[in-house]
Amino acid sequence: QVQLVESGGGLVQPGGSLRLSCTASGIFFSLCNMAWYRQAPGKQRELVAVITQGGSTNYAGSVKGQFTISRDNAKNTVYLQMNSLKPDDTAVYYCHVYQSDYWGQGTQVTVSS
Repeated sequence: QVQLVESGGGLVQPGGSLRLSCTASGIFFSLCNMAWYRQAPGKQRELVAVITQGGSTNYAGSVKGQFTISRDNAKNTVYLQMNSLKPDDTAVYYCHVYQSDYWGQGTQVTVSS
């Protein structure tokens, strides 16, 4: 049974930082490409960042230079470091085994003063 458990969301002021974590079980994590998506209210879910099994990364243009995706295969965990957060970054963030049917439950990130 595949499980993806996210943590690290919350309320942060504009300009602040958060680090999201997603711990996976039930998969050969080190062989998986992993991704973070987000969905803002009234908008479609969008791809934020991808990290391959080899550690290569790709980002949406809107977060390039602002967010960093990384992974720790020993901990079966993928991270999303989010800096200089803006109100537009407010969304539910989802962990995803890239191009699969497996999703986490989502974690809310709210950027507001």
